[in-house]
Amino acid sequence: MSPATVSPLFDASRAAGAVPAPEDSPDAGVAWHYGDPFGEQRAAQRSAVVVDRSHRGVLTLTGPDRLSWLHSLTSQYLTGLPDGSAVQDLNLDAQGRVVDHFWLSEVDGVAYVDTEGPRVADLAAYLTRMVFWSDVQVAPRPDLTVLSVLGPDAARVTGLELASGHAVAYGGGVARAGDGEVTLLVPRDEILALWDRLIADGARPAGSWAYEALRAAAARPRLGVDTDEKTIPHEVGWIGSAVHLEKGCYRGQETVARVHNLGRPPRRLVLLHLDGSADTRPRTGDPVTAGGRVVGRVGTVVEHCDYGPVALALLKRSVPDDAALEAGGAAAAVDADVTPAGGDGVAAGRAAVDRLRGR
Repeated sequence: MSPATVSPLFDASRAAGAVPAPEDSPDAGVAWHYGDPFGEQRAAQRSAVVVDRSHRGVLTLTGPDRLSWLHSLTSQYLTGLPDGSAVQDLNLDAQGRVVDHFWLSEVDGVAYVDTEGPRVADLAAYLTRMVFWSDVQVAPRPDLTVLSVLGPDAARVTGLELASGHAVAYGGGVARAGDGEVTLLVPRDEILALWDRLIADGARPAGSWAYEALRAAAARPRLGVDTDEKTIPHEVGWIGSAVHLEKGCYRGQETVARVHNLGRPPRRLVLLHLDGSADTRPRTGDPVTAGGRVVGRVGTVVEHCDYGPVALALLKRSVPDDAALEAGGAAAAVDADVTPAGGDGVAAGRAAVDRLRGR
């Protein structure tokens, strides 16, 4: 891994029992766990944990046109976004496939963007190319890093009473709330002091294993892990949360509108329960099969403290919930209690097509 991706916390955390994430994982450079990954997950469910996510990348957008300009490029409705807002957003290609997923926090005249670390340079380069005559400045911010505080005690530990979708200035950066957590974008040279303070105030250190297990159980997708080069927003539940359906004129919008009106994305995101007695676990990118036929793709694979081995997967929409599946050679079953992303309802456009065909 590049030295730039290694957390400034990691060497200090190692003495407290931190185990590094595998170098071939998307979480390389931060702690995988602190000796008790299941205990860390339960602490996140019952109290509060702090997770080092400094392998994420941050950039800022400044200038008076920043929101109206980004509104014209991406899937979220940003024109007139109030100060103190935090929203998810997507950069799509011309065919409506997901290129980037990011959070945007608008605070005090600056839009803070945080996204997957490997994507931040390409996202910054793309946005810079698209500025043209708009009064916008795009700046990568390697001086800022990311921590997340999870759990019912997160507000007490951080001292922030933030409703989901809100953001405030915080310690030389910003704090935003969303997806059941408080995420802090803070100066890299202050992260050690902040980490110590959060722990002193009651947060338990937790690694990326705990974070990923809770994310997977909630069926929240991760760019580049639960998505591939063909993924469209409808397949992974990003319609509504990251795609605003009452706007147009952005790259990929035609596909978004067409699939929404017809109501049939080709795949859906599901949670799979894996056979814990299998000799091996599937890996991200492995095929999911039914009767020897490939019907999907494995995304996140992780051990959950309550559910055991689980995985997120993109399955063909025609695959029923009760199908006998294999994921990377292990028997797998769809968790029917986790609503498939995008739902199975018939949209108005599809209903009309079916009537025409006599269904």
